[in-house]
Parts: sequence; structure tokens; C-alpha cells
Amino acid sequence: MKVSVRWLKEYVDLIVPLEDLCERLTMAGLEVGGVEVIGGEWDDILVGKIVDVNSHPNADRLRLVTVDLGKQSSTVVCGAPNVMVGGKVAFARVGAHLIDGHSGERVQLKPAKIRGVVSEGMICSEKELGISDGHEGIVILSAEAIVGSPLSEYLGDTILDLDITPNRPDCLSVIGIAREIAALTGSKLHIPEVSYRELGRAIDLDAAVEIKEPNLCPRYCASLLDGIKIASSPQWMQQRLSTCGMRPINNIVDVTNYVMLEYGQLLHAFDYDEIRGKKIIVRRAGNGEVMTTLDGIERKLNSDFLVIADKERVVAVAGIMGGGDTEVTNSTTTVLIESANFNQAVIHRGSLGLRLGSEASLRFAKGLSRDLPMIALKRATQLLAEIAGGKVAKGIIDVYPGKKKMEPISLPVADIKRLLGMEMKAGEITKTLELLGFGCMQAKSDSQVKVDVPWWRTDISCAADLVEEVARIIGYDEIPTTMLSSQLPRHEPAPMLSLRRQLRNILVSCGFQEVLTYSLTSLEMLGRLSPQLRLIGPTPMKVSNPMSREQEYLRTSLRAGVLSVLARNRRYQEDVIRLFEIGKIFLPRERDLPQEKEMLCAVISGSERKLSWRGKVEPIDFFIAKGLVESILSRLGAIVGFEDGEDESLCLGRRASVMIGKDKLGVVGELHPKVLEVFELSEAAYLIEIDSEKLLSLMAAVKKYQPILRYPSTSRDVALLVDEQITYQQICDIIQNFSLVNSVTLFDLYAGEQVSAGKKSLAFRIIYQSPTHTLTDNEVDKVQQQILDKLQLDFGAILRS
Repeated sequence: MKVSVRWLKEYVDLIVPLEDLCERLTMAGLEVGGVEVIGGEWDDILVGKIVDVNSHPNADRLRLVTVDLGKQSSTVVCGAPNVMVGGKVAFARVGAHLIDGHSGERVQLKPAKIRGVVSEGMICSEKELGISDGHEGIVILSAEAIVGSPLSEYLGDTILDLDITPNRPDCLSVIGIAREIAALTGSKLHIPEVSYRELGRAIDLDAAVEIKEPNLCPRYCASLLDGIKIASSPQWMQQRLSTCGMRPINNIVDVTNYVMLEYGQLLHAFDYDEIRGKKIIVRRAGNGEVMTTLDGIERKLNSDFLVIADKERVVAVAGIMGGGDTEVTNSTTTVLIESANFNQAVIHRGSLGLRLGSEASLRFAKGLSRDLPMIALKRATQLLAEIAGGKVAKGIIDVYPGKKKMEPISLPVADIKRLLGMEMKAGEITKTLELLGFGCMQAKSDSQVKVDVPWWRTDISCAADLVEEVARIIGYDEIPTTMLSSQLPRHEPAPMLSLRRQLRNILVSCGFQEVLTYSLTSLEMLGRLSPQLRLIGPTPMKVSNPMSREQEYLRTSLRAGVLSVLARNRRYQEDVIRLFEIGKIFLPRERDLPQEKEMLCAVISGSERKLSWRGKVEPIDFFIAKGLVESILSRLGAIVGFEDGEDESLCLGRRASVMIGKDKLGVVGELHPKVLEVFELSEAAYLIEIDSEKLLSLMAAVKKYQPILRYPSTSRDVALLVDEQITYQQICDIIQNFSLVNSVTLFDLYAGEQVSAGKKSLAFRIIYQSPTHTLTDNEVDKVQQQILDKLQLDFGAILRS
């Protein structure tokens, strides 16, 4: 919300420095995000008056303009079409800093010789002054501008850019901000008085309003003006609209926008002669009903939209945008002004459904007061009567089916102590709240205060809200610091958060970098994970109002996002890339919200190209990825195993299921070449995927302390001849089940001429160690023979000589 300080001064006396004011507003919850000074560099620009205009001797389109500057006059060359004798203008003397109309850069004005005539100065346009992009003509100032005075005194301003919280729609207005300043500084508030003459006939004779959806439109007000003249609005109004970021259009539209900025209420002007049947009907749109909005786009509507219609057609989408059929044009002579209150939810959904955000929908979606439409309508009617002329019809249409009686709120004085930790008397509370416009009445016992909430404060509903208002105005920094009156609450462990932190630290220590990707994706992106370019797993849940086609569905896998990041980084990096993401996937459930499941997904690709005179290159392969899985899970205290996997995103023979006992925890393997191709990856890449929630459940058992063994170990190497289909894991599992076995490591694999067809040789190093004594050779020999017997019985394993 941009607010002009010059405009604010009309409603409240600013008795504190601007810097202090910004600090107080920010501490009260209205954060000042930026301050823009208009006219800060207008040192050599004055208000001038054109006293003579003559033709240029050497150019048809240029003229010699004499400007009175009070103590002196100056003649300059000017080509603007709106130069006229008597007009008051912004005159820049030599040395002034202006915006170049062509390049947009700030330049210093120098004397120039234009077609043989020396011009020492310039009559400025809005663009050259930096007010707007308007460069079609010079700025014509109002008659009250004082000739010879600095332009900064007349047009200079300071713009506050305020970040308004969603619960304060009353502060989306200049008067709303003025109320806050008055309360914070103790200044007096000056709200403009509204009065106008009603010279036309009764409005009920010419217009009517019917509300068919009172739950969606609790109030609709309208006034009628006849005999108006469409023209440009006064300069002071155009200037205020421009400084607040709005483009002036004509006097009718500008008044509705001006009142919107002034009071925060949205208004719309209809060309009365284009309203068929002279009746306004507020209803839901029909399914398939079509209308063209003011931006010239044809909109297809349905029953989710609330519309303003006449007896034959839709003329506006309620609270969002008007229609082209009843737009005010240069030939309009009679206007019907709408000022209504709409249900904030239907406006919010309608704005999203049409993808049409506007100042109107922004305000309505935050919930405006039902008392505001009448107040703002009277103000707009007054301004239109003054600026556009015409006759105001007698009376105002006010259809108000949603009228509610506001009940006072009881504020116990003890609540100040309970919620703020400080003592305040009833009189102090009353004085503070009255600064904000609340009506207060103290109880006889001074134990509570009855508070009437002002009509503009739709965010106040209970005593706690009133306590917050007291804290805002006295200042949070004035609340005394005290020790806690009770013990700190006991720490409630969050196992998943702890596991996530552990996983993140372990992966980073293994050389991985964390990435964060969007939870929304597309079917096409999820389909890339299959070599056949088809969707793997359940059909994802579609978002009702997606921001784009690339973000239509809730992701059912982290893989697509992580691989996309890998592909982008691969273009700029040749060495190994290790990436991971810990995040949620969303698995659809019938007639319910999706199941949110936390997963870990990691990818590794490239070669370890170490800078060395040996030029050694270590390519990444499946066993490095598998080793990383073992390292990650072993550091979490999990004993991991592997089985042949069936994941179609991975290559056959180079993929495995990650197991803890008999439970599948995830997958690891090399990505299929076709998957790499669709993600535009030229090098092999390896995927690791772990179900974090299942990992947490399998790790839930209490860990037991195991002391470091004090006695020496001994090792034995054995080479076994087994069938080709027997896996290393099967043999390892049997060996590790025997007592005294500390660890088993495979150090050689051979299949070739020296072994029989269909056989392979596996060489293991077995480490034996006892926790109670030093082992003898006989003890080790006995256990090793038991191992060999068991392997021969189960797998037909033969010890190679």
C-alpha cells in the first residue's frame, strides 16, 4: 500500500519527524517497507507562468515560449502541443537534474541551441520530472500554484510503502493509516465532511437493486447522477493517483479509484443507459455464461462466481472487474455508482478461478466492513457532483439483508496483566482504546471495561484482540521484561526432525549438497522416470487452480525434481556431482487428503577427477553408490542388506533393494539410459532413495551399549567355489551368524577358465574376535570348519585349494 505523506497531512497533523513516524508505524504492525521522495532533486525547478508564445523562425512545430518566474522571465524553445498563454508550468533552469525523455537516465540540463535559437531552460513533462512515464505534453499546474516558488513545495511529496497484514483491511486506505498515526502520536484526526445537493428526481423511480444471494452480498448501495460530462480529472487528483501507483483515466473512473484509496471501499461506475431493464441483480453466474470484462477478454463463468447482472446479461464479476457492455465512455451522460460488500471467500475463489487479481479483489478478499459502502458512496457522489457536474438523484438505494447488531466486548482489566505481564488501570486502558476510535465505558468496580468496536475494525472480536491493541499503541518496547512465572515446558522430542537433521549432516559429510525443489510438478515430468515414458505408481492429485502447466500436480516422487537439478548443474560442472533432497511426497487417497510421506532422494554422477601429476580418474559406479548407502545407514546404527531390485527406472543387473532385515527400505542403482536421455544427461547417474518414515520406525528400538573389544583379533582367508546364482549376501549372512565372527569382507571374485562352467569363486576375509579372551588356533579352526560345513550343506560350496 503506497501512501502519500502530502495526502495524509489533510487528515492528520504530522507532529513527529518522518523517520520517527516510520519507526512507530512499523512497531505498531504497519511495516514501512520503503520511503520514496518525489522532488528531492528539483533544486533548480520553479513554478512558472507562460506569458507569451511565438512561432519559431526556423521550425514549424517548435515555438518560443516566454515564462514568468517571478523575479525574472526566460524564453525557451518548446515543442509540446499543450503550450498556452496563462498556463502555469514546471520550469527547469540550467543546471537542473532531469530524466532524459529518450534514454530514461538522469542528466543535467545544459544550454542548447535549437534550430538557431538559444534555449536556456526547459518546460518539463511528467516523465522529465520523474513523476510518471507521461511524455505527450508539458505539466500544466493548477491556478493556485505560486509563480516563482520551488516546484518541490507544490508537487513534492514523500511516498510510504506499507506492508499491511491480512487482518487489517481498514489500513488499505489513506484514512485508515491516518487513524493509526493519530492514535500513535496523539494528533487530531480530520475526516472530510460529506455533503451535496440532490437536485434530480427520486432514485427509486429510475433504478432498482435485487440481491438473490444475500449470503454472498450482505449489502449493496447505489447512487445515480445525470447530466455528467466526461473529462480529465483535476490535476491534484491525477497527481495523488499517480503517486499511489494508479493511472488516471477520466473524471468518473478517477473518482472511484480516489475514494478506494481514501476509504478502502471498492466502487464501480456503470453507464446507466446501457443497463437493460434499469435493474441491478446480484446473483450467481450460470454454468457456461459468458461476458467480456473491461480488459477486453471474454470470460467463461460458472456457478462458483458471483456476478452483477441486469435483466438480460452479466455486466460485472462482483468484486473483481466490470464488464465492457456497461463501461463508462466519452458519450456517457448518466452513471450509476455501485458500492457493495461481498463475501470474501467467493471473491477470493473467483479471482483465482479467472486468474484475475485486481485492487478490488485484493481488498474484498480481506473482508471489508459492511458499514463502509454507504460512507464511501456518499463521498464518491460528492466528488462526482463537484468534478463531473450533473444532477444527483434524490436518495440512495441501500439493500442491506446482512445487517448485524454489534455487541460490546467485555475486557477484564486483569487480562492486561495475564496477557501482557504489566499492570494497567481501567482509566489508562480506556484512554488508549479511545485513541483508536473505540467507545469505552468503565464498570463501577473498575474491574472491567465495556468496549464498543468502531465499524471499520472488522478484525476485533474478543478481549484478547483489545489487549493486543493496547500493547500496539503503548509500544511493545514499553512492556517490562520479567522472569517466567513457571517452569519451562518439558521438551517434547520430535523423532522425524532429529532423523532429518542426522541424515542431512551425514550426507553433507559424504560430499553431497542439499537441494530444495517444488512440491508441484507435471504428469510429463513424472512420466520421464519410466523408460516407456509412462506414469509410475498412483495417479497424482491435481491442483484446482495451478499456477502453470508445469505445476499442476502434487509430486508422488522426489526423483524428477532432483534429476532436473542434476541436469542443470551438469551443464556447468564436469567433476562429480552429489545432490540430495529430504522432502515430502503426496500419495493420493480416495475422498481424502493425500498421504504425506517423507523421503530421501540422492543422485551421484560424474568422475572423481583429482588434480594430480598422475592424472588419475575414478569413475563413479554402482558399488560406490551401494557403499554410500551402507555408510549412511551404518552411521545411524542400522545393519543394511541388499536384494535384487525391480525398479524400472534403474538398469537391470545394476539395481538393488535396500533391506533392513525383511523390510524394504528403498532402492539404489544406475539410472536407465532412456531416463537419462529424457533428462538430457549424457553420463551415467546413480540413484539412492530411502523411505525416511520406515527408517525411523525400524530405528525406534533402544540402542544398546557395546564396549570396544579388548582382546586381539585373528583373520582367515577362504576362497569358495559356488554356483553363479548364489549371491555374496547369502553367504555373508550365514558366516556372520556364527559366534566369534566379527566381520566378513569379500576381496575377490573370479569366473573364468580355471573354474567350471556355471561356477564362480568368491574369496572372503573373516575376522574372528572374542569379547572374553584371546582366541587359540583350535578355537578358530573349529568355528571355521562349522562355517564351511554349513555353506556346503546350504549352497554346495567347495573350498578352493
